[in-house]
Amino acid sequence: MLALRPNCECCDKDLPPGSREAMICTFECTFCADCVEGTLGGVCPNCGGEFTRRPVRPAALLEKYPASTERVLKPQGCAAPKAA
Repeated sequence: MLALRPNCECCDKDLPPGSREAMICTFECTFCADCVEGTLGGVCPNCGGEFTRRPVRPAALLEKYPASTERVLKPQGCAAPKAA
């Protein structure tokens, strides 16, 4: 089950469970759409994978399966991964 992390790892923008701006990679690294499209160029800086919009968990199921409250932030900042 997706953790639904509460923030962008790059800019620390809040991304509540219903946010349509939350983007994730296959490892659930979570970034806002602005950072994905701008700073990261569509490539995850952690794994090099692609992003997709994070699905929204139905509100009725959030009570039983709450979103994560653990904030993850890259203290060194974000940059697109270097091409190999």
